[in-house]
Amino acid sequence: MTNVQRTAEVRGKTIRFAWMDGPTKGKTYEHIFHDDGTVEWRDAVAPKTPASTETPKGDGAANKPRVEYAAVKIADDVYLVSYKSNEGYTLTVALDFNDNSITGFASGAKEWYEIHGTLEVVD
Repeated sequence: MTNVQRTAEVRGKTIRFAWMDGPTKGKTYEHIFHDDGTVEWRDAVAPKTPASTETPKGDGAANKPRVEYAAVKIADDVYLVSYKSNEGYTLTVALDFNDNSITGFASGAKEWYEIHGTLEVVD
């Protein structure tokens, strides 16, 4: 992608997404939106491992390489965030910092889900 926007309200932040429905219902994932325009995520209850930009050496989410993300402002304190994982799944969500809600879509080659959740800015 060229000229990808990465708004400062998301860039450089760690944000937890807690899902209320969809394929990851009941799970919480910590998303780290790096300043370099990449994102990595992991199960928030899994033991922490150092961040990596290298090719994975195992099956754990913490070992997966970072992927590019986009983040744009769509309203006051509401930001649209999207990224495609290396496994072919795409997450596109609106983060509403007014009420800490998430609304969006998760999709793969054959699946498509409307998803909802809550967010928490960790740092």
